[in-house]
Amino acid sequence: MRLHIPNLAPKSTHARRFQTEPVPFQMLLPLKLKKEVSGKSDKTKEAACMQEMAVLFACFKKSEFDQKQCLKEVTAFQTCYNDYNQRAKVQREMGKKGILIPGEKKLTHRQLNQLLKGFPPL
Repeated sequence: MRLHIPNLAPKSTHARRFQTEPVPFQMLLPLKLKKEVSGKSDKTKEAACMQEMAVLFACFKKSEFDQKQCLKEVTAFQTCYNDYNQRAKVQREMGKKGILIPGEKKLTHRQLNQLLKGFPPL
């Protein structure tokens, strides 16, 4: 059995060796923030109506995929999805215009740029 303890091993020149001294900081570009935000990551990763979908699939499994017995769950899922689409449509329209919504936690890049215009960097 080969035992390798990196701290006790003799100094080697491979890349996975522990760093013994602190690495000095080299400033390549000036450390200042930009005046605007790019819109590269404005994709929504939100899953809508998962609870209603789970209830709907449980009903389908219980009734052997007979839709007539699960009408209540189907209508609940459809209303939830329609409400989600309406909310997403309003939010997209507000985001495209750059209108700030009070209390909104997720802002688009246009809304963030509008907010940053009010507080320019020094």
